[in-house]
Amino acid sequence: MMADAAPESRSVPPRGGRRDLTSGPITRTLLAFALPTLASNMLQSLNGSINAIWVGRFLGEDALAATSNANLIMFLMFAGVFGFGMAATIIVGQNVGRRDIAEARRALGTAMGAFVGVAAVIAVLGWVFAPALLRLLATPGEAMPMALAYLRVIFLSMPSAFLMVLLMMGLRGVGDSLTPLWFMGVNVVLDSTLNPVFILGLGPAPALGIAGSAVATLIASVVSLAAMIAYIYARDLPIRLRGPEWRYLIPNGALMRVILGKGFPMGLQMLVVSGAAIAMIGIVNREGVVVTAAYGVTQQLWTYIQMPAMAVGAAVSAMAAQNIGAGRWDRLSRITRSAIIINTIITGGLVVLLTIVDKAALGLFLQDGSPALPIARHIQLVGSWGFVLFGMTLVLFGIVRANGAVYGPLLILFASMVPVRLGLTWLFYPRFGIEALWWSFPAGSIASAGLSILYYKYGRWREVRLIEEIHQEEAKERSFADGEPGGSLQPTG
Repeated sequence: MMADAAPESRSVPPRGGRRDLTSGPITRTLLAFALPTLASNMLQSLNGSINAIWVGRFLGEDALAATSNANLIMFLMFAGVFGFGMAATIIVGQNVGRRDIAEARRALGTAMGAFVGVAAVIAVLGWVFAPALLRLLATPGEAMPMALAYLRVIFLSMPSAFLMVLLMMGLRGVGDSLTPLWFMGVNVVLDSTLNPVFILGLGPAPALGIAGSAVATLIASVVSLAAMIAYIYARDLPIRLRGPEWRYLIPNGALMRVILGKGFPMGLQMLVVSGAAIAMIGIVNREGVVVTAAYGVTQQLWTYIQMPAMAVGAAVSAMAAQNIGAGRWDRLSRITRSAIIINTIITGGLVVLLTIVDKAALGLFLQDGSPALPIARHIQLVGSWGFVLFGMTLVLFGIVRANGAVYGPLLILFASMVPVRLGLTWLFYPRFGIEALWWSFPAGSIASAGLSILYYKYGRWREVRLIEEIHQEEAKERSFADGEPGGSLQPTG
């Protein structure tokens, strides 16, 4: 372990919006931590929806189909780094539970030092290979030029967006879900305000069309990241680095191996979801621009429906990690039960609400009389209720991953996405057409929820010891260093 950090960094009292997740009433603490995360996620979704409204209203269905294809690629890119950020956040949470803030900073520093550089490389490669990626998605020809213009600029925003995501995940790992909310708000206000400015060329801004929407996203990402970093240092929040702690940005070998070992399967989980989504949108694209637009606007509604589940899942993961680090295993079953109840109430309520007002909600994204509207309403009616089961799956995944168990959730997701969701689509598509794809969504949710319950009850995820793995990796490093040829020479005479 590194011992040259300032003494106060070993244990830091709560500051800003930070909470102790290892004590107090579970349901109230979980709600207080999850609600800002939910608000942050909903703001992010609102931002995407507002931008889709600008694009759909000003530029039409071809442009909306273009952004749907480009945004799916961006989700795929973020999935590649998400797992590693989640692995670092779990290590941060367990160390916070152990009251070891120095090790929490070291874990987050290793993740930032390693993956922001990777994001810069991805941005360059993405610009170059954007046309090939869009062709791989079978992007409709009429949407291709706009999708390419939009995607290339979006790729440039990736380094700042990746760093912002890592910082937000790190803050939640130490128990602070309020600071990410404030700066997600800054990002949303800037992005949604600048979108029409650069799309239409208002004032001194050039009229960039669909590329203007991406330029607004780039500017908002850079400005909100700079503001958040300034705030972290102004408030001296626990994840800040000072003095000798700056060396934590040089990736630590032992930590990096554990982050990669745990993060790769979690990243694969996102890639499995993304890969299935790409396969699905490839099928949708073959049905024409109207069906693609209908599917795209339905995705906008579904982002809202799944936000509570994602927020509760993230809160559960941070809460469970801190309690595991503190040795409070007695609280895990109560955390699980409370989270499932909370998710069912909130997500179920949203499904009912959006089913009642779906025509008006979907009409926000489509021009009056659009033939895509009845198709979108049907997709929403068939698939939305499965998100209640999806939320249960995320809660159970959050609990087991907080202890470093990552392969069980990966296998469950693969089974529900590939053999079930894609398999059913390919099996029944020749007979029922695109209808087979819509019904595959609830089928996949049923499969993932059932398998995750079995894994939570009977799997061996409780036997994993994440912090011990890091110590073992560091011991291997020291042993290897001691065994270097220069250190093993023996006197000859």
